[in-house]
Amino acid sequence: MYFYHTILWLAFTYVCVGGQGIQLDVVRSEYNALEENSWSTIENGIDHVQSLVQIMKNYREFIQNRLTSPQSVNDFIILEKIYEWKMLQQSLITVNSLFQAYEKMLSQFDEEIDHSGLNSFAETVLFDKDWPINQTLYDIENIMVKQGLYYKAQLEASAQVCATRQSAQQVIYQLYSAISITELKGYAMMQFSWMLLKSLGKGNYSRESILMRERFNERTEKTQILLKKVMERADRHVWRCDPPHHVEHETFETITRLLQGYIENEVDMNNDGTCRENCAAYQFAENMGCYKDMFCSRQPKCTGKLLNCQFVDADMWVCPAKQSSMRRYEYVEYENGRILGKKGSCSRGTTKVDSWWRWLFWHCSYCFCVCDEQSSKSDRYFNLRESVSNVTANRVVTGLRFRKFNRIIHLQIQEGELGPRGSINVATLQWKPMSDYNLLDRGVKNGVDYHTLTWDKRSIDLDDLIAPSSHVVTGVRFRKVGTHLNFEIRITEVDFKTGLLIDPLTTSVWISNDNTVKSTEKRTEIVLNRPDIPTNSRVKSQPDSTTNQYIDFTHTDMDADAAQTTVPYLDAQDVISIPPCPISGAGIYHKGANMFGGFVAPKLITYDYSPHIEIPQPTVGS
Repeated sequence: MYFYHTILWLAFTYVCVGGQGIQLDVVRSEYNALEENSWSTIENGIDHVQSLVQIMKNYREFIQNRLTSPQSVNDFIILEKIYEWKMLQQSLITVNSLFQAYEKMLSQFDEEIDHSGLNSFAETVLFDKDWPINQTLYDIENIMVKQGLYYKAQLEASAQVCATRQSAQQVIYQLYSAISITELKGYAMMQFSWMLLKSLGKGNYSRESILMRERFNERTEKTQILLKKVMERADRHVWRCDPPHHVEHETFETITRLLQGYIENEVDMNNDGTCRENCAAYQFAENMGCYKDMFCSRQPKCTGKLLNCQFVDADMWVCPAKQSSMRRYEYVEYENGRILGKKGSCSRGTTKVDSWWRWLFWHCSYCFCVCDEQSSKSDRYFNLRESVSNVTANRVVTGLRFRKFNRIIHLQIQEGELGPRGSINVATLQWKPMSDYNLLDRGVKNGVDYHTLTWDKRSIDLDDLIAPSSHVVTGVRFRKVGTHLNFEIRITEVDFKTGLLIDPLTTSVWISNDNTVKSTEKRTEIVLNRPDIPTNSRVKSQPDSTTNQYIDFTHTDMDADAAQTTVPYLDAQDVISIPPCPISGAGIYHKGANMFGGFVAPKLITYDYSPHIEIPQPTVGS
């Protein structure tokens, strides 16, 4: 009989091919070995009591060490709207409730066989209509495969990425793990129950065991075929929505005084001190003086370039900003009724500014220009040094965030130790310290260590960079491509089974999107529509860029904000996945709302587990 049982077991047992499967495949394989050994013990054992004692010990050890899941059925709140999920929850609860009793029974076992108690448990698992485990496993298959819960969960997870802090693929993968562990629990209880009844002399039950294994493997095959298809299509992006409340240096960082609205009289924008032109003639100018200590003497001088000057009206009231502010003006109110910015109380009092006539022929007009001035109040620098994980300690990038440090914008990385089959050792997670240097340090160079934004060098490329299969991200950096800031990631090959990086110091490479506005696949620009300060928006920002685009840092709209603020802002929230996982890509994108400046932000592209969902293959039978 043992020979017959073993041949059938081989004929219907499925194996994980190549050893690169997911962790759940390993657990199933280990359980198959446990089950085979247990039936062998029963078939060959002379002392059935001792055989049963050994089996119970083995099952107890396996359950305590391997048959666990970090996910609970209560962890998938985002699926509550899906009817099929509510049905499935009841099935999962049925199995898990009985399994808790099973665990308790095994944990309290002390080598004394309670024949009556074991017989009662086995009959409950196999025959009790109030605990229909076998039917419950069929119900789970029906909901998952035939009613398409995975597809519906994928759509819901994509829409709820901010709430879950996980990519849609992660949600599907963890949902599958939680359900499959529950299925394995139910199946293991039933096989154990057949073993009990045979050991207690209640029958042979070998055929029942074989048929059950065959059906379990068939369900597993169907589920994994479907899962692989769903995961191949599932989105892998992780990004952050706007927080409930914006806090500078916590949820956002800013570029300051890059291009800023500035009022200047035309007499002070030419060497001759004349008013023979008009404001529109000064599209690229500088401050040349301060005529008779007029309004120019009552405001901080723009010592850089004056750009895009225009005439609004001759006379105005100017509300100067506080001296500690990054703004020059709170608002400007012209006599014709036009107001630049949001009129409110003016703590320093308004200043009356009037244009004038010279010799009846020339009108010396006050122009509204844009000032591009590098000063102590203008933080306009991006770090160009690489930020890489400690690959010698097998650490990989697990998170990103923007941070301003020493007036320089850095893209900081979170790193963690990579473990077998895509796991991360959470005890090793840390935000790697940023490169500590100042702009004026000896040996620090513009264009090498950092990039300075100016009116003609203020573009940042927006790209999603994705590594080839079996590679993970181990570093990020910005570089200059023409006048643009361009994003790069460092990728390293990994052995998925062991989790070890493969020769990381010699084989890691940097990848990027080198396209420009002149390439065959031209970059396209994201143009902001009369943008206001992004933190003033009552509408949550939404991603509005795609890969192979770019955006220019610019000033806010004249009417909305008197062109006083540099936009877009930089999202400084931690972009991490929960639970942590390796990433096989990263990106820089823009999110915003209409008529607001929005945010430039990093995103993660989580590791693609779909190639490791291996379709079980039957071993050769008799």
